[in-house]
Amino acid sequence: MKNNLKKFLTASLSALVGVSAIIPASLASAEGEQTEPSEPTLHLDADLLSDEVVTVIVELQEEAVRQARQNGRPQSERALSRERDRVVKELESLGTEITVNHEYDQLFSGFSVDLAENDLGKLLSVEGVKSVYPNQEYEVNESELVYMPDLTAEMFDSAPYIESQEAWDAGFTGKGVTVAVIDTGVDYTHPDLEHAFGDYLGWDFVDNDADPQETLIGDVDDPADATNHGTHVAGTIAANGALKGVAPDAQLLAYRVLGPGGSGSTENVLAAIERAVEDGADVMNLSLGASLNAPDYPTSIALNTAMGEGVVAVTSNGNSGPDNWTVGSPGTSSEAISVGASQLPFNVFSSSIQTQSEESYSSTEVMGFPSEEALLGLNDETFEYVYAGLGSAAEFSEIDAEGKIALIQRGAYPFVEKAQNALLAGAEGVILFNNVEGRQPEIPGMAVPTLMVSLEDGIKLYENLENGNNEVSFSIEFSHVVDETVADFSSRGPVMNNWMIKPDVVAPGVNIVSTVPGEAYASLQGTSMSAPHVAGAAALVLEAHPEWSVDYVKAALMNTAERLTDRDGNIYPHNAQGAGSIRVLQAIEAETLILPGSHSFGIFEKQRGRETRRQSFEVHNLTNSRKRHTVSFSGNQGVNVSNSNNLNIPSGKTQSFNFNVQVDASNLDAGYNEGTFALNDGNRTYEMPAILFIQEPDFPLLNTVQFGLMDGLLVGLASVTTDVDEFALRVRNADTGELLTVTAQAENIGRGEHFFFWDMQIDGQPLTPGRYALNPTARLGDRVTELEGGVLTIGE
Repeated sequence: MKNNLKKFLTASLSALVGVSAIIPASLASAEGEQTEPSEPTLHLDADLLSDEVVTVIVELQEEAVRQARQNGRPQSERALSRERDRVVKELESLGTEITVNHEYDQLFSGFSVDLAENDLGKLLSVEGVKSVYPNQEYEVNESELVYMPDLTAEMFDSAPYIESQEAWDAGFTGKGVTVAVIDTGVDYTHPDLEHAFGDYLGWDFVDNDADPQETLIGDVDDPADATNHGTHVAGTIAANGALKGVAPDAQLLAYRVLGPGGSGSTENVLAAIERAVEDGADVMNLSLGASLNAPDYPTSIALNTAMGEGVVAVTSNGNSGPDNWTVGSPGTSSEAISVGASQLPFNVFSSSIQTQSEESYSSTEVMGFPSEEALLGLNDETFEYVYAGLGSAAEFSEIDAEGKIALIQRGAYPFVEKAQNALLAGAEGVILFNNVEGRQPEIPGMAVPTLMVSLEDGIKLYENLENGNNEVSFSIEFSHVVDETVADFSSRGPVMNNWMIKPDVVAPGVNIVSTVPGEAYASLQGTSMSAPHVAGAAALVLEAHPEWSVDYVKAALMNTAERLTDRDGNIYPHNAQGAGSIRVLQAIEAETLILPGSHSFGIFEKQRGRETRRQSFEVHNLTNSRKRHTVSFSGNQGVNVSNSNNLNIPSGKTQSFNFNVQVDASNLDAGYNEGTFALNDGNRTYEMPAILFIQEPDFPLLNTVQFGLMDGLLVGLASVTTDVDEFALRVRNADTGELLTVTAQAENIGRGEHFFFWDMQIDGQPLTPGRYALNPTARLGDRVTELEGGVLTIGE
């Protein structure tokens, strides 16, 4: 028999979110009719025909101990261990060679295992397996390191800006609160951090020992593999020395899950989340991420359970902005607080350059500087300038830049690295010339004053040097102030499939100075730097309100956040800033809370016209007196919220605000739409962001499909673009179009990737020689999409 498939299921099983993969328990019937189906789900980049060994995370049908407890069901470690052992033994009995690496039983039920890719089908066939996930690579969400040889007062703006100083003045410093740092390890010997650690430091999941120290320069052959990220994060949370973190009296536990170079994988991150909960952490910070935008990834499941256990979980949202849908796991966790990055207010300066040739360089702009004093110090002086190529350390070693201005071409190296190399070479400043069109970003904290010009102006400056005109002077003046803004690199939501707003909040993440190994300090930027501001803020809130649930802490930070506007005064969309920039004292002093802190109306389709749905959220009165609350909604035309707009809530009580949301999808633009609920309690107004999505009526219900062969079965993976009523595989005669059978039928399939099987039989008989068209089909109401998926050729 010759099997000639047009497409194979090889490398297209990626980014599977909300998968509804149905594997029939019996494939013997003529039409593929299914008896009691199990529902294992494959969320994995895989070649099911390959014998390459991969590591995967297996989720069991049996709930984890703490998951079950939260759901009011009995579960024990012993029972779960027996079930896990049974699944492993059954898999081994199928002739599969495996190695179990980690076992999980508290927050996530399952294990990590090494096996061949072509044995994944056997794994999915084992009773009790719920889902199989990749052992995703995790990396730190930061970039652009600048070491600080000296500390100055203006470097400590970020913690005070979010009202930490006011919280300290009110007596809240994080005392008695323990924060887990799940990261690259922490240099617990740093003089600003040693106070925060006790005898038990945490755990190293990379080396599997009790010493969660960073990867230090002396520990690796390549200095580039040394890490500093976890120490920087820890300092932002709880430093108390030359530098003060947000919660300077908090206690820390360190969990090293990212090894040399700052990378690691799911299996260690998952183990650390479980360990941190078992070790009694009150708050945990995960300034790390993967690119997978999925609400049900193992780390998200574990973080949701951790929140249910009363541990405030804080994650970075990712550095893949500014486009929507760029948030990555674990920032996709529905319960955890996902944090985007903001840039603190900064002064903008106008600038011009003068040279001996008296040419005009109209494109000149200030990019960044270490201090305003250093920038303005360039005025009224004439400097010699030299060409430093792309600004590498090697190029600077070949020229004399001492006391001069370095002319550098954009490209190859980060801006901050070029400026850092110029500083080390003794340069007074840098002129960068562009190699692409468009405006360059402002980057506060550059190691030396740095200006940027266009490619055209850069060439003119270079030609001046070639002609012997090597002197330059500057005219730099204050122009205006830019208020706090969302950083361009900060990842945006929403989360695939469940349409949740992410990030939940933003916090400072640009030019953040904190501790690094070697009793040193450095400036970093990224959402990795933003998350620990929120983790520290959560510690302050918990100290002030130890009786508050994690939901209260999250809601307080969201409800009292300040909404940000861009440089043109336009309010950022919710998926860029969530509820806004945190203000910790206001969170501590909140008298009213709205739960949850954000709301998704869901997805609406244009062809259905006007729809009305009944929805609700909760309002909590935290005061000792009755409060009257007025609720209002503002949003796009075509979205109306109706109900009584008043709530009268007794002291310390909670009421549901039930409302009808009426959406006229035909009058709304396709895609993302948003609005805002505002609740006034007589003293202040609290806001809750809300979003909805509009789909066009003619979009296909199926997008792509791939096929492959596995153990005598035809396996398929179809991309379903929205929730559908029914899915099936129609098998036709490829030459005549005659329908031969309908198989792999399943109902109520969710948006995402759908995994299906066919036993390659018709009327209970094996396929005869011929050409068979494989057409996946989806139905939603009267709409049907049938894809021409491929042709299966059966030879003699």
